[in-house]
Amino acid sequence: MKFLIDAQLPSRLARWLGSKGYEAVHTSDLPEGNRTDDGALNARSVRDQSVLVTKDEDFVDSFLLRHEPHKLLLITTGNIRNQELERLFAENLEQIVQSLETCDFIELDRTSLIIHR
Repeated sequence: MKFLIDAQLPSRLARWLGSKGYEAVHTSDLPEGNRTDDGALNARSVRDQSVLVTKDEDFVDSFLLRHEPHKLLLITTGNIRNQELERLFAENLEQIVQSLETCDFIELDRTSLIIHR
């Protein structure tokens, strides 16, 4: 599974996912860096068949209207320390991956994983 991590999330999340055996790219590693616009992120996600991980709720609209990005993991934790975010991913990674095998849009908050069908 491939992950594309949006700018408002830490680049260390991409490195952490990589250490777990997943392909993960942060926007800071793209040619336009963190200035990469939403359309380009959607296009890359579709092209690479990757999961866009973001806090930006604008992607929900593009997903519902055009099914872009390819798959969406919306983080709805509000402000959160990087260590806490990593803990949430560690606790939920198996369920996130399993859910994304059959669903295209899921949401992670501080207490649960929400599957949108």
